[in-house]
Amino acid sequence: MKRRRAKPARRPALPPSALPFRRRLLRWYARHQRTLPWRGVRDPYAILVSEVMLQQTQVIRVQEFYTRFVGRYPTVEDLAAAPSEAVHDSWAGLGYYARARNLHAAAKRIVDDHGGTFPAEPAVLRTLPGIGRYTAAAVASFAFDADVATVDTNIERVLTRVFRLRGPTRTRERRLWELAQALVPKGRSSDWNQALMDLGATTCIARSPRCDRCPVAPVCRSRATPRSRSGVGRA
Repeated sequence: MKRRRAKPARRPALPPSALPFRRRLLRWYARHQRTLPWRGVRDPYAILVSEVMLQQTQVIRVQEFYTRFVGRYPTVEDLAAAPSEAVHDSWAGLGYYARARNLHAAAKRIVDDHGGTFPAEPAVLRTLPGIGRYTAAAVASFAFDADVATVDTNIERVLTRVFRLRGPTRTRERRLWELAQALVPKGRSSDWNQALMDLGATTCIARSPRCDRCPVAPVCRSRATPRSRSGVGRA
């Protein structure tokens, strides 16, 4: 399967506290990153499978299903050629079967419309069934080293707390994606995006964040504000 290189995304201005925040987080991630079966993988197909499975499903549950699924369908061509019933059976127990149908349809589109070559551009990836803004950015970043931000629930929570993003939902969401993009270190998007995810999953958790052990606590604008530490809601 061929891989196309992604074009670099436009880089907005960095916020003043970005550099110490990035240094601290990347240093922490180098020592404490989670060991997951899809970590360090550059195959866009395997990454897509993991990201689709992780939608609305906990990591610990996905690990077992991911290994079994990619063992049965190791390439995008294998999945595209599989009968719908077989794909459905392979997904049994994971739930939300629309994900399996969309993943299967996306595999067929990649084979039929792209000759088995995964698109590297997030905008093109988003034209595939079931792939939204986050998943497209994750595949582009993890597989193709594209300098693009990913924003899932964990990353939203971390950035909203650290930089105290406030305001109406639509405005805050736009500022969140702009900030996330500005923070991506050139050439290190994969490590950076996964570092943010790991921090949100293990330390900057939704309830009772572990601020006493957080590597970015010294630059977190919400650390001393109990209300802002309880979640990512707007003020």
